[in-house]
Amino acid sequence: MKMISWNRNRLEELVELWNKELAIDFPMREELFVQNSFDDVNVSYDSSYIAVDDEDRVIGFVVAKRWQEEIDVKMDPKRGWIQVLLVDSAYRGKGIGTILLERVEADLKGIGVEEMQLGGDPFHYFSGIPVQYKEAQKWAEKQGYNKRIDTYDLINHLDKTYDLPTNTSVTFSILKKDEEVELILFLERCFPGRWVYEAIKYFEMNGDGREFVIIKKVDRIIGFCRINDADSPSIAQNVYWSPLFEQQVGGIGPLGIDANEQKQGYGLAIVLVAMAYLQERNIETIIIDWTILVEFYEKLDFKPWKTYGIYLKDLK
Repeated sequence: MKMISWNRNRLEELVELWNKELAIDFPMREELFVQNSFDDVNVSYDSSYIAVDDEDRVIGFVVAKRWQEEIDVKMDPKRGWIQVLLVDSAYRGKGIGTILLERVEADLKGIGVEEMQLGGDPFHYFSGIPVQYKEAQKWAEKQGYNKRIDTYDLINHLDKTYDLPTNTSVTFSILKKDEEVELILFLERCFPGRWVYEAIKYFEMNGDGREFVIIKKVDRIIGFCRINDADSPSIAQNVYWSPLFEQQVGGIGPLGIDANEQKQGYGLAIVLVAMAYLQERNIETIIIDWTILVEFYEKLDFKPWKTYGIYLKDLK
């Protein structure tokens, strides 16, 4: 076995290995892999590697990330991520995964990274390690990673019609392109960090607003909810695994309400609006990714679908 640099020319082989090992739960498309593992500017090309055998066949790989955007959105520059670390099942038990992991950790620590996270990266695939991969979780713990919390993907197969709420104190609408700046300012004020970044990237990818439901009170944005489908300008996280379904899949999230306007039912109402809009687009299944608010979403018939453990390690 030898390690070679992260290389877009090996795309077909990388996706083939992914699907050999993970397609039953997480089917990969080349378009998605390029978007998340090559085109994301936060990919650390100098710290990502491909393992090949003596015949130059891909038998494993690791994708590492660190914050490299010039956008100031309060992301932690001392956090590093391993987006995915995968070894061909025929080559496991030989220390390949450990070699890949240790190389990434040494590389990133050498340039100032102080904490590593498994998953949860910008343009991530997973919020953490899927719980069905129990051996992977045990292996991560042996490597010094500690689980902080479980998170969930939820699903609703829309067995009934959801109607728009009738609250007259606020208005709900799809974001207009000329409201882009207002939305970004709202997010910077109320939800600085990752959600601001994701919204900025959305508009950079020529988003026109159709993926955002907003709630206004007295002509001022007080909340938002992202919705996604197959026509969105990028493959969004809550529709990554839509190839698992024959029906049309849509996604909801993230969403948030101004702290000064909470506890008035607006959060549940904007989710209901989002569901109604997606049904109008002929969506038959809706997925919500990366949440801990299971009881909240169960009020609108969402059920847990996938579970992940979030693992971190201190490199200091």
